[in-house]
Parts: sequence; C-alpha cells; structure tokens
Amino acid sequence: MTSPPLIVVMGVSGCGKSTVGLALADRLRVPFRDADDLHPASNVAKMSRGIPLTDEDRAPWLVAVGQELAAHGAAGMVIACSALKVAYRDVLRQHAPAVLFVHLEASKQVIAKRMVVRSEHFMPLALLDSQLATLEPLKADESGCSVDASPSIGTIIAVAEQEVRSHGAMQRQ
Repeated sequence: MTSPPLIVVMGVSGCGKSTVGLALADRLRVPFRDADDLHPASNVAKMSRGIPLTDEDRAPWLVAVGQELAAHGAAGMVIACSALKVAYRDVLRQHAPAVLFVHLEASKQVIAKRMVVRSEHFMPLALLDSQLATLEPLKADESGCSVDASPSIGTIIAVAEQEVRSHGAMQRQ
C-alpha cells in the first residue's frame, strides 16, 4: 500500500487548476485547498492591479503552500497552485518530497477565453502573458504528468485521475 497522495494541480491562471483540483480531491477522497487562499493580501492587491509577482513576492507564499502540503502528508491532499517554475516546485518538494505535480496545459487562446468569463477571480487577463513567460514545464526528473486542459472539464478530470492512479500516488481503495 502506498500513502494517500499529495498532489499539486499546476499551471497558469485560467487553466482549470481549482476546478480540476476540487474534482480530483473528491474522486481520491482527500482534502482540497486552493493555494490562492494562502497568498498574502499584498500579493492579491498587486495581481489585482495587473502587476506580476516577483520571485520575492512568491517566496513566503510558496513556503506556506509547502507547509500546507506537509501538514496533510498523512491524510493526503490536492492543492491548486500555479507552481510555474522548477525553483518554485523545489520549494514545495522541500516540505513535501512525495508530491506529484499534475500540469494542466492549454493554448493561450483557450486559457484567455476562460479568464474573460470568470468574474470572481483577482487575476486579470493582462497577466496571462507574464504567467506564460514564467512557466517552466515539468522536467523529466520531476514527479508528475502533463494533462491537456483543452477538452471538456469532465475529460480533463478523468485523464488527470487516470494519470494520478497510474503513478501509484494513492492507496488502492
């Protein structure tokens, strides 16, 4: 038996991290958390004004996300977190070495369409280009998988679940 999964659903804003993460957590019977809830107010204010975060802005947030994962190590967890750079994912792995990353990938056009229809999120469409420029896809030595986030949400969730299960990242129930 393996332990319950620690999963980060990652990618740029608007790729579906929260929606997929919540559904994946439900299917895997583990808690879900959105890392956006862990941002300091100063980060949210900056992004709301259309100003990209710096690595320095993200540093305390990434530590908080890593601590959240570590706190759920025994029970498992799915967390939605951009985790755009290898260095950011390294911070998360320092706290939770067994974390599995599920990278949701889609074209700029698909993501932009999603971003313009959501009204309750602080991240403006204006920051999509900076997120795409910052994004470093998973490296071969990183534990995780990439999932096409272009099809229907049901398809994305099903593929993500299949990928997680194929990685053996959860207890067989």
